[in-house]
Amino acid sequence: MGTFHLPSFASMSVLLLGLCFLALLPEFAAGITRHYTFNIKYHNVTRLCHTRNIISVNGQFPGPRLVAREGDRVLIKVTNHVSNNVTIHWHGVRQLTSGWADGPAYVTQCPIQTGQSYTYNFAITGQRGTLLWHAHISWLRSTLYGPIIILPKRNESYPFQKPHKEIPILFGEWFNVDPEAIISQALQTGAGPNVSDAYTINGLPGPLYNCSSKDTYKLKVKPGKTYLLRLINAALNDELFFSIANHTLTVVEADAVYVKPFDTDKLLITPGQTANVLLRTKPYFPNATFFMQARPYFSGMGTIDNSTTAGILEYKHPSNHSISSKKLQLYKPTLPSINDTSFAVNFTRKFRSLASVKYPANVPQIVDRKFFFTVGLGSNPCPKNTTCQGPNGTKFSASVNNVSFVLPSTAILQSYFFGQNNGVYTTDFPVKPPMPFNYTGTPPNNTNVSNGTRTVLLPFNTSVELVMQDTSILGAESHPLHLHGFNFFVVGLGFGNYDPDKDPMNFNLVDPMERNTIGVPAGGWVAIRFFADNPGVWFMHCHLDVHTSWGLRMAWIVQNGAQPNQTLPPPPSDLPKC
Repeated sequence: MGTFHLPSFASMSVLLLGLCFLALLPEFAAGITRHYTFNIKYHNVTRLCHTRNIISVNGQFPGPRLVAREGDRVLIKVTNHVSNNVTIHWHGVRQLTSGWADGPAYVTQCPIQTGQSYTYNFAITGQRGTLLWHAHISWLRSTLYGPIIILPKRNESYPFQKPHKEIPILFGEWFNVDPEAIISQALQTGAGPNVSDAYTINGLPGPLYNCSSKDTYKLKVKPGKTYLLRLINAALNDELFFSIANHTLTVVEADAVYVKPFDTDKLLITPGQTANVLLRTKPYFPNATFFMQARPYFSGMGTIDNSTTAGILEYKHPSNHSISSKKLQLYKPTLPSINDTSFAVNFTRKFRSLASVKYPANVPQIVDRKFFFTVGLGSNPCPKNTTCQGPNGTKFSASVNNVSFVLPSTAILQSYFFGQNNGVYTTDFPVKPPMPFNYTGTPPNNTNVSNGTRTVLLPFNTSVELVMQDTSILGAESHPLHLHGFNFFVVGLGFGNYDPDKDPMNFNLVDPMERNTIGVPAGGWVAIRFFADNPGVWFMHCHLDVHTSWGLRMAWIVQNGAQPNQTLPPPPSDLPKC
């Protein structure tokens, strides 16, 4: 038998030093593979004195954190233990050539059925910051959501002051009854759905609601420190204003893209958007506590949950002896009025990309394809021998270019990949409105929409310019549009009807903000640009789920490129079947 010799301490030291040196080289700074297990289960949660059997991940509400570094690969095995069909969407993750893992039901996959599992497998490429994961079927995301925290690569730092601590702040909506029953009834009657009963901060409504004072989120801080708050709007149907009394926040990132830092005492964040903000605490113990509050921004004509969620910012006393918060003065922030559209647009305009050597803004300067999409509400005729409760006895609907998108009964990506269209979808989505009208003026008498599963087909790496125009049909309102599979640059926005001759002269093609979700202004328009550099089928929809349910959604199909890394691989073997 051979003799085994232990290496000397000196040679071990040299070996370890060599390995450490190699790890610091860029080519050896590869990411790792992280494994997560998501068990979709029922569990009881009580809020506002109402107990509901909610659907959650691993018995947590909000759901668990998904943490990774830029460059890592993430595998999440999702097992469905409930009676509902389920999918999970990794909102804002680019999913470069991993479209099978994107998650929207009947777009990139069939749902995970009861008792089945599916492993979502994707790499995090060129992104760092905060995103979110959530269910992407019906209204299940009301309780199925959680944060995605993408840290910089090892040995890389933030382009801003290193925080003392990082804290996710997730905004949500609480319903005393099952949201699935709410949207099911609304789609049947054609009426607007019942609204939520409360907004939440990290799952807690706070003390401004009845029977809720014990369910209040408290953020405990030390004087003279900098905290990174990872803000996520996971609310189902509402854009939210947010503010912390007597404190200024510095915005440093949005939708996992660094931005030129700017200070503000109040923010607007739409469903699906995220923002990293620096909170610099006061240098002394302030003998006070401070409300952190969120309430809706809404410019439409329907009903709204016009309530306010509140958490409390508490300072730790330097001498470590506790002072009852009841004895301290409580300061409250001032938030914009519910319909303050001018604040909404002015706040949006503050965002700018870093556009630095390390973090460039690769804005398409030349455009291959231009699209003009109207987005807004509409109606469908009431079926014969039924009574409908929508506008003038019709059923509420919503559309893009007057097409209300119908989800097929099988996944579009599978049909496209295997060339088995068989009437699942068409590629004739209109590039402009079929019937032009004064979009923000007096609406037309006929508000009926067409219905279909129509898509746009794009060659790989096409440079796209898309103008999205709000309409006044059944009320002008803001629509937060989310594009799967891409970040886009917001090159312009304004009020009224978009002018294709004058408005492009004011486009920002130098340092526009880069996002995955943007609010189309109420009674206005937004212009975005992106490169179609990701092969697959990519959903685009309003992130107010009521509008998505009504059909304010469409899909882009991007063809393969010439290189292997520009090609969508075959689906994984465990891809769910319809």
